[in-house]
Amino acid sequence: MDFGEVLGKAWCIIWKHKVLWIFGIFAGCGRGGGGGGGGGGRGWERNWESGEPFGSGAGSEIQRFLANAGQWIGEHLWLVVLAALLLILLVVLSIFLSTIGRIGLIRGTFKADGGAEKLHFNELFRESMPFFWRVFLLGFLIGLAVLVFFVPAAVLGVLTAGIGFLCLLPLLCVLVPVLWIVGIVVQQATAAMVIEELSMVDGVRRGWEVVKRNIGPVLLIWLITAVIGVVVGLVIAIPVLIVVIPAAIAFAASRGELPTAALLVAGLCFALYLPILLVLNGILTAYIESVWALTFMRLTRPRESTGTLEAPPANA
Repeated sequence: MDFGEVLGKAWCIIWKHKVLWIFGIFAGCGRGGGGGGGGGGRGWERNWESGEPFGSGAGSEIQRFLANAGQWIGEHLWLVVLAALLLILLVVLSIFLSTIGRIGLIRGTFKADGGAEKLHFNELFRESMPFFWRVFLLGFLIGLAVLVFFVPAAVLGVLTAGIGFLCLLPLLCVLVPVLWIVGIVVQQATAAMVIEELSMVDGVRRGWEVVKRNIGPVLLIWLITAVIGVVVGLVIAIPVLIVVIPAAIAFAASRGELPTAALLVAGLCFALYLPILLVLNGILTAYIESVWALTFMRLTRPRESTGTLEAPPANA
């Protein structure tokens, strides 16, 4: 496989067919995460200033907080239910858009590599729908399997004050490369389901065969896309860091109380950059998914026949 051709062709495809950026934004909906931190430092300061033992009164404060929280929830139950329903709706929408985005990118890359001069959003969206449930189910089963292992492991670690984590550490070291391989197989299986129109089971078999027979090339592509993702992701995140770091410094300097002006400025800057962040992340996602789709096509068929659907081999 010509790695330079795959990487260059992927960029040419997403640059020529910018409609794929939209599907890249969709695919990015299932990635990312959030974080947060709490205060609580002022309560510890009061203990130091009053001369009370460090942490005394913490239990009563927690009980008081839980009591107040329970009372507030009881008085605003409708608001809690509404927030829960909204959260569920957002999760479902995120999963739907992420799945359709990945399918649309694979389908669009396949058609563009086959010589399509123009890709239309409505056409790609419509062609992606028949593959939704099989692609979603594959991702759901993989995620469920990971949860089945890691949730009990986390509970064991907490209950044993970290000893369980130490006992599971060798197993975790083995699981990390296994999860990498599973992720690569899922990438190729998804491409097989969309490009060769296979069922989920046949797609997984096809993906496994492709990876097993071409372990060197797919690992190299994985490494290249991982490096590109990390480097470009950090560059995209620089403006966010420029906003967050001064706000964090102001927060620390004010002993846990962020000035209103700094908070407003940080929020405004982030809101202004958010659309740009979504587009840039969408382009990055579109490129990486296009690379993986081209990798599947180059490994499963001669270059001159790419662009026409072929039946899977008899052993698939």
